[in-house]
Amino acid sequence: MTEIGKPPALAARGGLWVRAGDLEIHLGVEEDFRPARKAHPGILVTGLDDLAARLEAAGVEVAWDPHFPGHRRFYAHDNVGNRLEFLTPQT
Repeated sequence: MTEIGKPPALAARGGLWVRAGDLEIHLGVEEDFRPARKAHPGILVTGLDDLAARLEAAGVEVAWDPHFPGHRRFYAHDNVGNRLEFLTPQT
């Protein structure tokens, strides 16, 4: 993902905007931040096994979850503890 500039009025608030292709993510800053342990984004990907291997090679724990019919998925946590779900349709 590539960082994109925020409009000046919004940049003063902090945070980060990033883009990859048609996907754009806006991250904000909260003074009393605590990571989301259960709420999470579900990110549809191709190459799920390759992604899991890259994350594990970087020291990130990957937890596979077989309980979503028609999909393969795993969970990981970012560097501040937020839960992330990565999934792909089963073929």
